[in-house]
Amino acid sequence: MNHTLLISALLATLSLAACDKSTDVTVPATPVAVPGPAGPQGETGSQGATGYQGETGSQGATGETGDKTTVIVVPAEEAK
Repeated sequence: MNHTLLISALLATLSLAACDKSTDVTVPATPVAVPGPAGPQGETGSQGATGYQGETGSQGATGETGDKTTVIVVPAEEAK
């Protein structure tokens, strides 16, 4: 009985594999837009208004010059 079951399973597998047909899917090409002839040129637009020129700032105050001293600030230690 084991041989009969094995042979029938093998025949069923082969018969199903023989029926499997691959299907080819063809994707339609994307249509390409072709430009037509150029139309007549339109009228030229009017020139826009000129923007407002801002005012110039005043000169800042001149400070006193230092004595060429360099100050180094050491960062505080982090708490552990």
